[in-house]
Amino acid sequence: MLRFLTAGESHGPGLTVVLDGMPAGVPLAAEQVDFWLAERQKGFGRGGRMAIEKDRVRFTGGVRSGRTLGSPVALWVENRDWANWTKIMDPARNSASHMHAVAISRPRPGHADLSGGLKYGLTDLREVLERASARETTMRVAVGAVALRLLEELGIRMAAHVVRIGGVGTKTPCVPFEKLLKEPFLSPVRCADGAAAERMVRRIKAAQAEGDSLGGVFEVRAQGLPVGLGSHVQWDRKADGRIARALMSVQSVKGVEFGLGFGAAEGKGSAVHDEIAWKPGKGYRRLSNRAGGVEGGMTNGEELLVRAAMKPIPTLLKPLRSVDMADHKAYRAKYERSDVCTVPAGAVVGLCAVAVELADLVLEKFGGDSLGQVKASMAEYAREIKAR
Repeated sequence: MLRFLTAGESHGPGLTVVLDGMPAGVPLAAEQVDFWLAERQKGFGRGGRMAIEKDRVRFTGGVRSGRTLGSPVALWVENRDWANWTKIMDPARNSASHMHAVAISRPRPGHADLSGGLKYGLTDLREVLERASARETTMRVAVGAVALRLLEELGIRMAAHVVRIGGVGTKTPCVPFEKLLKEPFLSPVRCADGAAAERMVRRIKAAQAEGDSLGGVFEVRAQGLPVGLGSHVQWDRKADGRIARALMSVQSVKGVEFGLGFGAAEGKGSAVHDEIAWKPGKGYRRLSNRAGGVEGGMTNGEELLVRAAMKPIPTLLKPLRSVDMADHKAYRAKYERSDVCTVPAGAVVGLCAVAVELADLVLEKFGGDSLGQVKASMAEYAREIKAR
């Protein structure tokens, strides 16, 4: 089983993730992780922090000579902005008087500030917001990049793109997978539809001029998944449930759907479910993919198609009302540098979050302490399925 833990604060010295359960022998280079870290920082509508940080990963365990060892893979990313925050965030040298002077007592609407401050009994809300920050997704992307390498070695390909921002969306219902492998990298908003991308950029510019922010929807797809990842026998083993949980844990994500998703509630059963066919030598297949590649909590061999909806960033130039926890007086939330739209970055984070779950599902199904063992088990299973 794959499992990981991230650590580190937004303006602390750096960020760490430890990934346990990766088989030995997976080819892995820092540049392959750095590629996805850079993609996370791109996207029209990003804020000033992206101009400061140039995220680069350093392996501190689990990798030797460009291959995983089977032991925990540890990764580290330095926060360059740490140099500007040492007096506030230094773990050793801050005095109690200084901490009191810089304490934050005004929770921002839409953030974790108030709930976290109440839960942990804190008087300085920075101790919540530093960890709750979407800066944490840096390490979600790093560990996802490692999972992507395993999936690539097993013949599983993944892609992601933005389908809607601020009510402006693509009119292409399902972009061909091969186009998804290249077009989003050429788009300022990571959308595979060039005309829609232009409209999205204009919408972001308008929101920026209004001092507001925008949310949207991104789509994650995967090809080459074998039948039977996940299980119907227990609620917590269902593939779609696990993927949805991974996406819902990404900051700002408020909804997840597979295939037709919420649209399935509007149609008749005859227009929602996928009919089944069989061909000698090829086995079973669906005549459509309205389920998005998952039925009964298991992958069905079709392409995985999952979408996630992101709310707008809650830090606004037009501040919202809140209450100071120190004296309970009303105030307008303070604006700090922020993004106008993070949906393009969210697509990258979502891709990596799903990659980790898919890699975990594959290893749960096929086992193996080395890449070679996993490949052999998958190949034998594929022959068995084709013969049915």
